[in-house]
Amino acid sequence: MIPTEPVGSLPRPMKLQETYAAYDAGNASFDDLAREQDAACKDSIERMEATGSPIVSDGEQRASSFATYPVTDTLAGTGLADHLAGDGQYFAIFDDGHHRQLPRLTGGPFRYKTFASDYLEKSLPYATKPMKQAVIAPSMLWLLYPLEGELDGYPRTQFESDICDEAEKDIRQAFAAGAKRVSVDFTEGRLTGKKDPRNPWTNRDLLGEFIDLNNRVLDRFSPEERVNIGIHTCPGGDCDSVHSAEVPYEHLLSRMFDINAGYFLIQLASEKDKEGVYKLIGDHLRTDANGVPQFAFVGVINPLDPRVESADEVADALKTAANYIPKEQLGSTDDCGFSPFSIDVKPKHGSPDHARDVAFQKITSRVQGTEKASEALGV
Repeated sequence: MIPTEPVGSLPRPMKLQETYAAYDAGNASFDDLAREQDAACKDSIERMEATGSPIVSDGEQRASSFATYPVTDTLAGTGLADHLAGDGQYFAIFDDGHHRQLPRLTGGPFRYKTFASDYLEKSLPYATKPMKQAVIAPSMLWLLYPLEGELDGYPRTQFESDICDEAEKDIRQAFAAGAKRVSVDFTEGRLTGKKDPRNPWTNRDLLGEFIDLNNRVLDRFSPEERVNIGIHTCPGGDCDSVHSAEVPYEHLLSRMFDINAGYFLIQLASEKDKEGVYKLIGDHLRTDANGVPQFAFVGVINPLDPRVESADEVADALKTAANYIPKEQLGSTDDCGFSPFSIDVKPKHGSPDHARDVAFQKITSRVQGTEKASEALGV
């Protein structure tokens, strides 16, 4: 059938979010936090398997966020890694006015404190189906370094070498721990075209530099390995808001497939001009990316909208996509992780617990709709 897989994250239960807050305030121990994280991971895997999904994740319930898991235990900065301060630049300013801030590098060498495999190893015993693991792109970590100047004794070139080494290790260790697939989060890709005066890094035309940096890592893997290494792009998804949906998709999609990954998870369900984006993908998707035919997993589920898409809607979207994207290179996914940041009250949904229930309903529709499209398209 047409392949389908999640991006990775799920809304954290309210009890887990409250435990994060208590841990930051010194009113809960790390063991208390780990216990709630473990329970949420177990529940995430069991409920995702019940949707019929052929591959599952633990919902990133142990991660501070998709971007900061290597360097801090919580979004508030508890357990920040060495050579980092909490007052870094904004990663993104969202349409509803809130922002997310990264730590600031103060010196070298840069090393991960936590690898994604550290979480995966704890979650695998709960799974009976193959698991995937999401990891952060080196291009996101590039933003930890001050935008202007260089740090004494730690030039930017050495930092870039270090983040590539750590990112490679993150991917290799995830596979070694048992991941079937590893996808690299690249949400900063679309942001490079925003030109936001409030956020200086978005005015530097960094897309080409980011693509080159990510390829420095991916080119260390064989074609056989890169078949199972993906790239995820979206215009953001946090507190039911986005950060770059107004940026014309062509800015990114005309160049993104230069990344030598085996597959791409592409936000699309929430796009206004879906057919235009399908065409862009079909025009630029490669049949040979240094030995790997690329797959386009198009988004058929909008995690920011509480309305549950029907299986028929999903099937119809995939059948339309197949008019532009070769069906042998087509897959389905969700637009984004359902909650990329650990603290997310999901305001449009009413509560994170309700959003969590909705997420599994949406995943069920994606799986069932993909099966219907596969039958209709003869895949």
